[in-house]
Amino acid sequence: MQIIKSKTSLIVLVMIISFGRMVDATENKTEKPNIIFLLADDLGWTGLSCFGSDLYETPNLDRLAETGMKFTNAYSACTVCSPSRASIMTGMYPARIQLTDFIAGQNRPYAKLNIPQWTTGLNHSYVTIAEALRDDGYQTAHVGKWHLHHAGRNENDYGPTKHGFDVDIAKPKGTRGYRLQRGGNPNGESKSEYLTDYLTDQALAFIDEARESPFFLYFAYHVPHTPIDGRDDLVAKYRDMIRDDAVHKNPKYAAMVASMDMSVGRLLKRLERHGIDDNTLVVFTSDNGGLTQRYGKHDGFTDNSPLRRGKGSAYEGGVRVPAIVRWPGITSPGSQCDAPVSTIDYYPTLLEVAQCTGSKDHNQDVDGLSLVPLLRNPANSLSRSLFWHYPHYHAGGDSPYGAIRSGSWRLIEFFENDALELYQLDTDPGEQKNLVETHPVVANKLHQQLRSWRQSIAAQMPTPNPDHDPTRAQRVTKKRK
Repeated sequence: MQIIKSKTSLIVLVMIISFGRMVDATENKTEKPNIIFLLADDLGWTGLSCFGSDLYETPNLDRLAETGMKFTNAYSACTVCSPSRASIMTGMYPARIQLTDFIAGQNRPYAKLNIPQWTTGLNHSYVTIAEALRDDGYQTAHVGKWHLHHAGRNENDYGPTKHGFDVDIAKPKGTRGYRLQRGGNPNGESKSEYLTDYLTDQALAFIDEARESPFFLYFAYHVPHTPIDGRDDLVAKYRDMIRDDAVHKNPKYAAMVASMDMSVGRLLKRLERHGIDDNTLVVFTSDNGGLTQRYGKHDGFTDNSPLRRGKGSAYEGGVRVPAIVRWPGITSPGSQCDAPVSTIDYYPTLLEVAQCTGSKDHNQDVDGLSLVPLLRNPANSLSRSLFWHYPHYHAGGDSPYGAIRSGSWRLIEFFENDALELYQLDTDPGEQKNLVETHPVVANKLHQQLRSWRQSIAAQMPTPNPDHDPTRAQRVTKKRK
Protein backbone atom coordinates (compact mmCIF):
# COMPACT_ATOMS: atom_id res chain seq x y z
CA MET A 1 0.00 0.00 0.00
CA GLN A 2 1.24 3.44 -0.84
CA ILE A 3 1.39 5.66 2.22
CA ILE A 4 1.72 9.43 1.98
CA LYS A 5 4.11 10.21 4.81
CA SER A 6 3.76 13.97 4.97
CA LYS A 7 1.53 16.81 3.94
CA THR A 8 4.29 18.12 1.66
CA SER A 9 4.56 14.90 -0.33
CA LEU A 10 0.77 14.72 -0.62
CA ILE A 11 0.64 18.24 -2.02
CA VAL A 12 3.36 17.50 -4.57
CA LEU A 13 1.57 14.36 -5.75
CA VAL A 14 -1.78 16.11 -6.10
CA MET A 15 -0.16 19.01 -8.01
CA ILE A 16 1.30 16.54 -10.50
CA ILE A 17 -2.09 14.90 -10.94
CA SER A 18 -3.77 18.30 -11.29
CA PHE A 19 -1.32 19.45 -13.98
CA GLY A 20 -1.89 16.30 -15.99
CA ARG A 21 -5.62 16.90 -16.00
CA MET A 22 -5.75 20.67 -16.31
CA VAL A 23 -7.79 20.72 -19.51
CA ASP A 24 -10.36 18.20 -18.31
CA ALA A 25 -10.64 19.90 -14.94
CA THR A 26 -11.30 23.29 -16.57
CA GLU A 27 -14.01 21.81 -18.75
CA ASN A 28 -15.71 20.01 -15.87
CA LYS A 29 -15.33 22.57 -13.09
CA THR A 30 -18.77 24.13 -13.41
CA GLU A 31 -20.53 20.93 -14.45
CA LYS A 32 -19.42 18.07 -12.24
CA PRO A 33 -19.86 18.17 -8.47
CA ASN A 34 -17.14 17.11 -6.07
CA ILE A 35 -17.95 13.91 -4.20
CA ILE A 36 -17.03 13.05 -0.62
CA PHE A 37 -17.93 9.58 0.59
CA LEU A 38 -17.58 9.04 4.34
CA LEU A 39 -17.67 5.46 5.63
CA ALA A 40 -17.79 4.60 9.33
CA ASP A 41 -16.51 1.22 10.52
CA ASP A 42 -18.95 -0.84 12.62
CA LEU A 43 -21.31 2.06 13.35
CA GLY A 44 -24.79 0.81 14.15
CA TRP A 45 -28.15 2.22 13.07
CA THR A 46 -28.62 4.25 16.28
CA GLY A 47 -24.96 5.30 16.46
CA LEU A 48 -25.62 9.00 15.83
CA SER A 49 -27.55 11.52 17.88
CA CYS A 50 -29.83 12.23 14.90
CA PHE A 51 -30.55 8.49 14.65
CA GLY A 52 -31.48 8.12 18.30
CA SER A 53 -28.37 7.68 20.45
CA ASP A 54 -28.85 8.71 24.07
CA LEU A 55 -25.12 9.28 24.67
CA TYR A 56 -23.16 9.83 21.46
CA GLU A 57 -22.99 13.49 20.50
CA THR A 58 -22.70 14.11 16.77
CA PRO A 59 -23.51 17.79 16.10
CA ASN A 60 -21.73 17.90 12.74
CA LEU A 61 -23.41 14.81 11.33
CA ASP A 62 -26.69 16.07 12.77
CA ARG A 63 -26.13 19.30 10.83
CA LEU A 64 -25.38 17.30 7.70
CA ALA A 65 -28.75 15.59 8.14
CA GLU A 66 -30.47 18.92 8.80
CA THR A 67 -29.10 20.30 5.54
CA GLY A 68 -29.51 17.06 3.59
CA MET A 69 -31.50 13.82 3.60
CA LYS A 70 -31.64 10.98 6.13
CA PHE A 71 -32.29 7.40 5.00
CA THR A 72 -34.08 5.45 7.73
CA ASN A 73 -33.97 2.09 5.94
CA ALA A 74 -30.39 2.08 4.71
CA TYR A 75 -28.48 -1.20 4.64
CA SER A 76 -24.98 -2.53 4.19
CA ALA A 77 -24.71 -5.30 1.63
CA CYS A 78 -23.21 -7.62 4.23
CA THR A 79 -23.11 -8.07 7.98
CA VAL A 80 -19.29 -7.67 7.95
CA CYS A 81 -16.96 -5.12 6.41
CA SER A 82 -14.96 -6.26 3.36
CA PRO A 83 -17.98 -7.42 1.33
CA SER A 84 -19.81 -4.15 1.98
CA ARG A 85 -16.75 -2.16 0.94
CA ALA A 86 -16.54 -4.21 -2.24
CA SER A 87 -20.20 -3.46 -2.94
CA ILE A 88 -19.50 0.27 -2.69
CA MET A 89 -16.55 -0.02 -5.04
CA THR A 90 -18.39 -2.12 -7.66
CA GLY A 91 -22.15 -1.66 -7.19
CA MET A 92 -22.44 -5.44 -7.08
CA TYR A 93 -23.70 -7.88 -4.47
CA PRO A 94 -20.86 -9.56 -2.57
CA ALA A 95 -22.28 -12.95 -3.56
CA ARG A 96 -21.96 -12.09 -7.25
CA ILE A 97 -18.25 -11.35 -6.96
CA GLN A 98 -17.81 -14.14 -4.38
CA LEU A 99 -16.23 -11.81 -1.83
CA THR A 100 -18.51 -12.73 1.03
CA ASP A 101 -16.55 -12.42 4.30
CA PHE A 102 -14.17 -10.04 6.00
CA ILE A 103 -10.60 -10.50 4.75
CA ALA A 104 -8.98 -12.88 5.51
CA GLY A 105 -11.95 -14.47 7.26
CA GLN A 106 -11.96 -17.37 9.67
CA ASN A 107 -12.82 -21.02 9.64
CA ARG A 108 -14.46 -23.38 12.11
CA PRO A 109 -13.05 -26.76 11.05
CA TYR A 110 -15.51 -28.73 13.18
CA ALA A 111 -18.67 -26.73 12.49
CA LYS A 112 -21.65 -28.36 10.83
CA LEU A 113 -20.91 -26.72 7.47
CA ASN A 114 -17.78 -26.08 5.44
CA ILE A 115 -17.57 -22.56 4.07
CA PRO A 116 -17.02 -22.17 0.29
CA GLN A 117 -13.71 -21.24 -1.34
CA TRP A 118 -14.59 -17.55 -1.57
CA THR A 119 -12.48 -14.78 -3.12
CA THR A 120 -10.36 -13.11 -0.44
CA GLY A 121 -9.81 -9.76 -2.14
CA LEU A 122 -11.09 -7.36 -4.80
CA ASN A 123 -10.09 -8.57 -8.26
CA HIS A 124 -8.89 -6.23 -10.99
CA SER A 125 -11.58 -7.46 -13.39
CA TYR A 126 -14.09 -5.02 -11.92
CA VAL A 127 -14.23 -1.31 -12.71
CA THR A 128 -14.38 0.43 -9.36
CA ILE A 129 -16.18 3.70 -8.78
CA ALA A 130 -12.78 5.35 -8.38
CA GLU A 131 -11.60 4.05 -11.76
CA ALA A 132 -14.77 5.21 -13.46
CA LEU A 133 -14.58 8.71 -11.96
CA ARG A 134 -10.83 9.02 -12.55
CA ASP A 135 -11.29 8.11 -16.21
CA ASP A 136 -13.87 10.88 -16.43
CA GLY A 137 -11.54 13.59 -15.12
CA TYR A 138 -11.91 13.33 -11.36
CA GLN A 139 -8.98 13.48 -8.97
CA THR A 140 -9.40 10.55 -6.60
CA ALA A 141 -8.14 9.98 -3.07
CA HIS A 142 -8.55 7.12 -0.64
CA VAL A 143 -8.08 7.92 3.04
CA GLY A 144 -8.14 5.37 5.84
CA LYS A 145 -9.12 1.71 5.82
CA TRP A 146 -9.14 -0.26 2.57
CA HIS A 147 -9.56 -3.89 3.71
CA LEU A 148 -9.88 -5.23 0.16
CA HIS A 149 -6.34 -6.53 -0.34
CA HIS A 150 -6.03 -10.14 -1.41
CA ALA A 151 -5.06 -12.24 1.60
CA GLY A 152 -1.64 -13.76 1.17
CA ARG A 153 -0.68 -11.66 -1.85
CA ASN A 154 1.42 -8.54 -2.25
CA GLU A 155 -0.59 -5.62 -0.88
CA ASN A 156 0.99 -3.23 -3.38
CA ASP A 157 -0.71 -5.15 -6.19
CA TYR A 158 -4.23 -4.78 -4.77
CA GLY A 159 -4.24 -1.51 -2.84
CA PRO A 160 -6.32 1.59 -3.57
CA THR A 161 -3.87 2.97 -6.13
CA LYS A 162 -4.31 -0.24 -8.14
CA HIS A 163 -8.09 0.26 -8.12
CA GLY A 164 -8.46 3.82 -9.37
CA PHE A 165 -7.23 6.07 -6.58
CA ASP A 166 -4.52 8.61 -7.39
CA VAL A 167 -3.69 9.06 -3.73
CA ASP A 168 -3.74 6.58 -0.86
CA ILE A 169 -3.39 7.83 2.71
CA ALA A 170 -3.27 4.90 5.10
CA LYS A 171 -2.60 4.26 8.76
CA PRO A 172 1.08 5.15 9.35
CA LYS A 173 3.47 2.35 10.17
CA GLY A 174 4.05 2.00 13.87
CA THR A 175 0.50 3.02 14.79
CA ARG A 176 -0.77 0.97 17.72
CA GLY A 177 -4.53 0.83 17.76
CA TYR A 178 -5.50 4.47 17.25
CA ARG A 179 -2.26 5.96 18.58
CA LEU A 180 0.43 7.13 16.21
CA GLN A 181 4.04 6.93 17.26
CA ARG A 182 5.14 9.88 19.38
CA GLY A 183 5.73 12.82 17.06
CA GLY A 184 3.96 10.99 14.24
CA ASN A 185 2.00 13.98 12.92
CA PRO A 186 4.40 16.95 12.94
CA ASN A 187 3.06 18.57 9.77
CA GLY A 188 -0.64 18.03 10.34
CA GLU A 189 -2.99 20.89 11.16
CA SER A 190 -4.13 19.23 14.36
CA LYS A 191 -0.67 17.98 15.43
CA SER A 192 -2.72 15.23 17.07
CA GLU A 193 -1.35 11.71 17.33
CA TYR A 194 -4.84 10.17 17.37
CA LEU A 195 -5.38 8.31 14.09
CA THR A 196 -8.72 9.90 13.15
CA ASP A 197 -7.25 13.40 13.53
CA TYR A 198 -4.16 12.52 11.49
CA LEU A 199 -6.21 11.09 8.63
CA THR A 200 -8.44 14.15 8.68
CA ASP A 201 -5.40 16.42 8.38
CA GLN A 202 -4.36 14.50 5.28
CA ALA A 203 -7.87 14.58 3.80
CA LEU A 204 -8.00 18.36 4.26
CA ALA A 205 -4.65 18.71 2.48
CA PHE A 206 -6.10 16.80 -0.47
CA ILE A 207 -9.17 19.05 -0.60
CA ASP A 208 -6.97 22.15 -0.45
CA GLU A 209 -5.00 21.07 -3.51
CA ALA A 210 -7.79 19.41 -5.51
CA ARG A 211 -10.50 22.03 -5.06
CA GLU A 212 -10.08 23.67 -8.47
CA SER A 213 -11.25 20.58 -10.35
CA PRO A 214 -13.71 17.76 -9.66
CA PHE A 215 -12.49 15.42 -6.94
CA PHE A 216 -13.66 12.19 -5.33
CA LEU A 217 -12.60 11.74 -1.70
CA TYR A 218 -13.35 8.33 -0.18
CA PHE A 219 -12.68 8.62 3.55
CA ALA A 220 -13.03 5.23 5.25
CA TYR A 221 -12.74 5.76 8.99
CA HIS A 222 -11.27 3.11 11.28
CA VAL A 223 -13.60 4.12 14.12
CA PRO A 224 -15.56 2.88 15.98
CA HIS A 225 -14.14 -0.60 15.21
CA THR A 226 -12.23 -2.45 17.91
CA PRO A 227 -9.94 -1.87 19.74
CA ILE A 228 -12.26 0.45 21.64
CA ASP A 229 -9.93 3.35 22.38
CA GLY A 230 -11.09 6.94 22.31
CA ARG A 231 -9.12 10.14 22.55
CA ASP A 232 -8.29 10.76 26.20
CA ASP A 233 -9.98 14.16 26.53
CA LEU A 234 -13.16 12.88 24.92
CA VAL A 235 -13.22 9.72 27.05
CA ALA A 236 -13.05 11.90 30.17
CA LYS A 237 -15.93 14.02 28.88
CA TYR A 238 -18.23 11.08 28.23
CA ARG A 239 -17.30 9.25 31.41
CA ASP A 240 -19.04 12.07 33.30
CA MET A 241 -22.15 11.73 31.09
CA ILE A 242 -22.93 8.04 31.64
CA ARG A 243 -26.45 7.28 32.90
CA ASP A 244 -27.60 3.95 34.28
CA ASP A 245 -30.89 4.16 32.37
CA ALA A 246 -29.24 4.89 29.01
CA VAL A 247 -28.93 2.40 26.16
CA HIS A 248 -25.43 3.59 25.24
CA LYS A 249 -23.03 3.56 28.19
CA ASN A 250 -19.48 3.12 26.91
CA PRO A 251 -17.46 6.37 27.22
CA LYS A 252 -14.57 5.08 25.09
CA TYR A 253 -16.91 4.13 22.26
CA ALA A 254 -18.69 7.49 22.57
CA ALA A 255 -15.32 9.22 22.29
CA MET A 256 -14.51 7.33 19.10
CA VAL A 257 -17.82 8.38 17.55
CA ALA A 258 -17.17 11.96 18.67
CA SER A 259 -13.74 12.01 17.02
CA MET A 260 -15.34 10.90 13.77
CA ASP A 261 -18.00 13.60 14.05
CA MET A 262 -15.35 16.24 14.71
CA SER A 263 -13.56 15.06 11.58
CA VAL A 264 -16.74 15.47 9.52
CA GLY A 265 -17.13 18.97 10.92
CA ARG A 266 -13.62 19.92 9.85
CA LEU A 267 -14.26 18.61 6.33
CA LEU A 268 -17.53 20.51 5.98
CA LYS A 269 -15.94 23.73 7.20
CA ARG A 270 -13.13 23.36 4.69
CA LEU A 271 -15.66 23.04 1.87
CA GLU A 272 -17.29 26.25 3.08
CA ARG A 273 -13.94 28.04 3.34
CA HIS A 274 -13.16 27.27 -0.28
CA GLY A 275 -16.68 28.11 -1.41
CA ILE A 276 -17.27 24.67 -2.90
CA ASP A 277 -19.81 23.30 -0.43
CA ASP A 278 -22.68 24.11 -2.80
CA ASN A 279 -21.04 21.99 -5.51
CA THR A 280 -20.11 18.98 -3.36
CA LEU A 281 -22.14 15.82 -2.78
CA VAL A 282 -21.51 14.36 0.69
CA VAL A 283 -22.48 10.80 1.59
CA PHE A 284 -22.16 9.29 5.06
CA THR A 285 -22.92 5.69 6.01
CA SER A 286 -21.45 2.60 7.71
CA ASP A 287 -20.05 -0.72 6.46
CA ASN A 288 -22.20 -2.84 8.81
CA GLY A 289 -23.99 -2.69 12.13
CA GLY A 290 -22.39 -2.10 15.50
CA LEU A 291 -20.58 -4.98 17.19
CA THR A 292 -22.58 -6.06 20.23
CA GLN A 293 -21.39 -9.55 21.06
CA ARG A 294 -18.81 -12.22 20.29
CA TYR A 295 -19.22 -15.95 20.88
CA GLY A 296 -22.55 -15.39 22.59
CA LYS A 297 -21.27 -12.84 25.11
CA HIS A 298 -22.29 -9.18 25.03
CA ASP A 299 -19.15 -7.05 24.88
CA GLY A 300 -20.69 -3.81 26.12
CA PHE A 301 -19.25 -1.79 23.24
CA THR A 302 -22.54 -0.46 21.90
CA ASP A 303 -26.18 -1.41 21.42
CA ASN A 304 -28.31 -1.28 18.28
CA SER A 305 -31.69 -1.34 20.05
CA PRO A 306 -34.44 -1.46 19.03
CA LEU A 307 -32.83 -3.59 16.33
CA ARG A 308 -31.89 -7.17 17.14
CA ARG A 309 -28.24 -8.16 17.57
CA GLY A 310 -25.36 -6.61 15.60
CA LYS A 311 -22.34 -7.13 13.37
CA GLY A 312 -21.97 -10.68 12.08
CA SER A 313 -25.55 -11.67 12.80
CA ALA A 314 -28.42 -12.44 10.44
CA TYR A 315 -30.68 -9.82 11.99
CA GLU A 316 -31.33 -6.15 11.30
CA GLY A 317 -28.75 -5.00 13.83
CA GLY A 318 -26.05 -6.48 11.62
CA VAL A 319 -27.00 -4.74 8.38
CA ARG A 320 -29.22 -1.70 8.96
CA VAL A 321 -27.02 1.40 9.17
CA PRO A 322 -27.33 5.17 9.37
CA ALA A 323 -27.09 7.02 6.05
CA ILE A 324 -27.13 10.71 5.18
CA VAL A 325 -26.78 12.33 1.75
CA ARG A 326 -26.45 16.05 1.06
CA TRP A 327 -26.49 17.30 -2.50
CA PRO A 328 -27.12 21.08 -2.43
CA GLY A 329 -29.83 22.14 -4.81
CA ILE A 330 -31.16 18.60 -5.08
CA THR A 331 -31.82 17.22 -1.60
CA SER A 332 -34.30 19.21 0.47
CA PRO A 333 -32.84 20.31 3.82
CA GLY A 334 -34.07 18.18 6.70
CA SER A 335 -35.75 15.64 4.43
CA GLN A 336 -36.15 11.94 5.19
CA CYS A 337 -36.47 8.95 2.90
CA ASP A 338 -37.90 5.68 4.21
CA ALA A 339 -37.29 3.60 1.08
CA PRO A 340 -34.93 0.62 1.60
CA VAL A 341 -31.52 1.31 0.05
CA SER A 342 -28.21 -0.53 0.10
CA THR A 343 -24.49 0.06 -0.30
CA ILE A 344 -24.79 -1.51 -3.78
CA ASP A 345 -26.71 1.63 -4.79
CA TYR A 346 -23.92 4.15 -4.31
CA TYR A 347 -21.97 3.10 -7.41
CA PRO A 348 -24.75 3.91 -9.92
CA THR A 349 -25.73 6.94 -7.85
CA LEU A 350 -22.28 8.52 -8.01
CA LEU A 351 -22.01 7.76 -11.72
CA GLU A 352 -25.25 9.62 -12.36
CA VAL A 353 -24.32 12.50 -10.08
CA ALA A 354 -20.99 12.87 -11.90
CA GLN A 355 -22.63 12.44 -15.33
CA CYS A 356 -20.19 9.59 -15.85
CA THR A 357 -20.87 6.46 -17.90
CA GLY A 358 -18.06 4.44 -16.34
CA SER A 359 -15.45 2.54 -18.31
CA LYS A 360 -16.09 2.64 -22.05
CA ASP A 361 -14.53 -0.80 -22.47
CA HIS A 362 -16.30 -2.72 -19.74
CA ASN A 363 -19.88 -3.80 -19.12
CA GLN A 364 -20.34 -4.58 -15.45
CA ASP A 365 -23.35 -6.38 -13.96
CA VAL A 366 -24.24 -3.64 -11.50
CA ASP A 367 -26.89 -4.77 -9.02
CA GLY A 368 -27.56 -1.41 -7.42
CA LEU A 369 -29.98 1.30 -8.52
CA SER A 370 -29.33 5.01 -8.62
CA LEU A 371 -30.69 6.89 -5.61
CA VAL A 372 -30.97 10.15 -7.54
CA PRO A 373 -34.79 9.82 -7.91
CA LEU A 374 -35.00 9.51 -4.11
CA LEU A 375 -32.64 12.43 -3.58
CA ARG A 376 -34.89 14.57 -5.75
CA ASN A 377 -38.07 13.33 -4.09
CA PRO A 378 -37.93 11.17 -0.93
CA ALA A 379 -41.48 9.99 -1.56
CA ASN A 380 -40.23 7.98 -4.54
CA SER A 381 -39.46 4.29 -4.17
CA LEU A 382 -37.31 1.66 -5.87
CA SER A 383 -39.24 -1.33 -7.15
CA ARG A 384 -37.03 -4.20 -6.08
CA SER A 385 -36.15 -6.54 -3.23
CA LEU A 386 -32.85 -6.51 -1.36
CA PHE A 387 -30.79 -9.65 -0.70
CA TRP A 388 -28.05 -10.86 1.63
CA HIS A 389 -25.85 -13.93 1.37
CA TYR A 390 -23.41 -14.84 4.14
CA PRO A 391 -22.21 -18.47 3.82
CA HIS A 392 -19.84 -18.06 6.78
CA TYR A 393 -19.58 -18.26 10.54
CA HIS A 394 -18.74 -15.19 12.59
CA ALA A 395 -17.86 -14.58 16.21
CA GLY A 396 -20.66 -12.06 16.58
CA GLY A 397 -23.31 -13.93 14.68
CA ASP A 398 -25.32 -16.99 13.89
CA SER A 399 -24.88 -19.85 11.46
CA PRO A 400 -24.46 -19.12 7.72
CA TYR A 401 -27.58 -17.52 6.29
CA GLY A 402 -29.35 -15.79 3.44
CA ALA A 403 -32.02 -13.09 3.66
CA ILE A 404 -34.40 -11.02 1.57
CA ARG A 405 -36.28 -7.81 2.27
CA SER A 406 -39.35 -7.14 0.13
CA GLY A 407 -41.49 -4.21 1.16
CA SER A 408 -41.87 -4.42 4.91
CA TRP A 409 -41.23 -8.18 4.97
CA ARG A 410 -37.88 -9.75 5.81
CA LEU A 411 -37.21 -13.48 5.49
CA ILE A 412 -34.08 -15.17 6.89
CA GLU A 413 -32.93 -18.67 5.88
CA PHE A 414 -30.39 -20.41 8.12
CA PHE A 415 -28.28 -22.87 6.16
CA GLU A 416 -27.35 -25.23 9.01
CA ASN A 417 -30.88 -26.49 9.58
CA ASP A 418 -32.90 -24.86 6.72
CA ALA A 419 -34.91 -22.91 9.29
CA LEU A 420 -36.91 -19.91 8.10
CA GLU A 421 -37.83 -16.79 10.03
CA LEU A 422 -40.23 -14.14 8.74
CA TYR A 423 -40.65 -10.66 10.17
CA GLN A 424 -42.78 -7.64 9.33
CA LEU A 425 -40.42 -4.75 9.96
CA ASP A 426 -42.87 -1.87 9.94
CA THR A 427 -44.55 -3.25 13.07
CA ASP A 428 -41.68 -5.34 14.43
CA PRO A 429 -38.29 -3.71 13.68
CA GLY A 430 -36.73 -5.71 16.50
CA GLU A 431 -37.63 -9.02 14.77
CA GLN A 432 -39.20 -10.54 17.84
CA LYS A 433 -42.22 -12.27 16.31
CA ASN A 434 -41.53 -14.99 13.72
CA LEU A 435 -44.52 -15.07 11.34
CA VAL A 436 -43.57 -18.11 9.26
CA GLU A 437 -46.41 -20.21 10.69
CA THR A 438 -49.06 -17.51 10.41
CA HIS A 439 -48.05 -16.25 6.94
CA PRO A 440 -46.84 -19.37 5.09
CA VAL A 441 -47.78 -18.02 1.65
CA VAL A 442 -45.63 -14.93 2.13
CA ALA A 443 -42.77 -17.02 3.52
CA ASN A 444 -42.86 -19.46 0.62
CA LYS A 445 -42.98 -16.68 -1.98
CA LEU A 446 -40.00 -14.87 -0.48
CA HIS A 447 -38.07 -18.11 -0.02
CA GLN A 448 -38.52 -18.98 -3.69
CA GLN A 449 -37.44 -15.48 -4.68
CA LEU A 450 -34.34 -15.74 -2.48
CA ARG A 451 -33.39 -19.12 -3.94
CA SER A 452 -33.92 -17.90 -7.50
CA TRP A 453 -31.72 -14.88 -6.84
CA ARG A 454 -28.92 -17.08 -5.50
CA GLN A 455 -29.08 -19.25 -8.59
CA SER A 456 -29.09 -16.25 -10.92
CA ILE A 457 -25.79 -14.92 -9.57
CA ALA A 458 -24.15 -18.31 -8.87
CA ALA A 459 -23.91 -17.65 -5.15
CA GLN A 460 -21.55 -20.03 -3.37
CA MET A 461 -23.14 -22.26 -0.76
CA PRO A 462 -21.64 -23.97 2.29
CA THR A 463 -21.51 -27.76 2.21
CA PRO A 464 -21.87 -30.49 4.86
CA ASN A 465 -18.69 -30.93 6.89
CA PRO A 466 -17.60 -34.59 7.29
CA ASP A 467 -15.42 -33.55 10.25
CA HIS A 468 -18.30 -31.99 12.16
CA ASP A 469 -17.89 -32.33 15.92
CA PRO A 470 -20.57 -30.64 18.06
CA THR A 471 -18.20 -30.48 21.04
CA ARG A 472 -15.64 -28.48 19.03
CA ALA A 473 -17.94 -26.65 16.63
CA GLN A 474 -17.03 -23.21 18.03
CA ARG A 475 -13.28 -23.69 17.65
CA VAL A 476 -11.82 -21.10 15.27
CA THR A 477 -8.75 -21.08 13.08
CA LYS A 478 -7.73 -18.37 10.64
CA LYS A 479 -6.78 -20.84 7.95
CA ARG A 480 -9.35 -22.51 5.76
CA LYS A 481 -9.23 -26.27 5.29
